[in-house]
Amino acid sequence: MFLVGFMGSGKTSVGHDLATRLGCEFVDLDQRIEAISGRSVGAIFRDLGEGEFRRLEHEALKELFRESGLMRVVALGGGAFAQPRNADAIRDVGAITIFLDAPPDVLWQRCQEDPQERPLRGQYEQFAELHGQRRKHYLQASWRVDSSHKSANDIAADLEQRINAELSAQEKTR
Repeated sequence: MFLVGFMGSGKTSVGHDLATRLGCEFVDLDQRIEAISGRSVGAIFRDLGEGEFRRLEHEALKELFRESGLMRVVALGGGAFAQPRNADAIRDVGAITIFLDAPPDVLWQRCQEDPQERPLRGQYEQFAELHGQRRKHYLQASWRVDSSHKSANDIAADLEQRINAELSAQEKTR
C-alpha cells in the first residue's frame, strides 16, 4: 500500500506506525532515492533539477516493483503520485493508495516546525498553489483519510482496522 499526500501530511510518520502494526516493511521512497543516488533530495533538486529528481523517483519506484511481493507500506514523496506515469504504475500493480489529506494552512505549519529540507516549500502562496495543483491527483487514491487533527498513531490504528476489515471481507467472499 502507498501513502500519498502533500508535504507535511504525515506519510512517513503514519507509514512507520502502520507498517509496525501490520508487521511488514516500511519504505520511504525519498530515502530510497537518496540511498541510490548518494545525494539528499535537496541536493538533487539544487544540483540536478526537478526533472532529474522525477526520473530517479520513477526508477526507484520501478525497482520497488521488481522486488519480492512482500506486503509493505510505502510513503511516496509529495509529488510522486501527481506524476501520471507513477500513478499509473501503482494502479497497474493493484496497490491500495491512501491519501492523507489536510488543508494547506495545517500542512504549512507542520512544515515550518520540521527541520527537514523541503525543496518545493517556498513561500506560503506558492505552497498553497502547489497543494491545490496536486490535490486533484491525490483524490484519485483508493482511500482518503483526514490527517488534520489526529496523531500518526491514531491514523495508523484507524487504517489497521480498515485494512483488517477489508481482508476479512475478502476472506468471506472466497
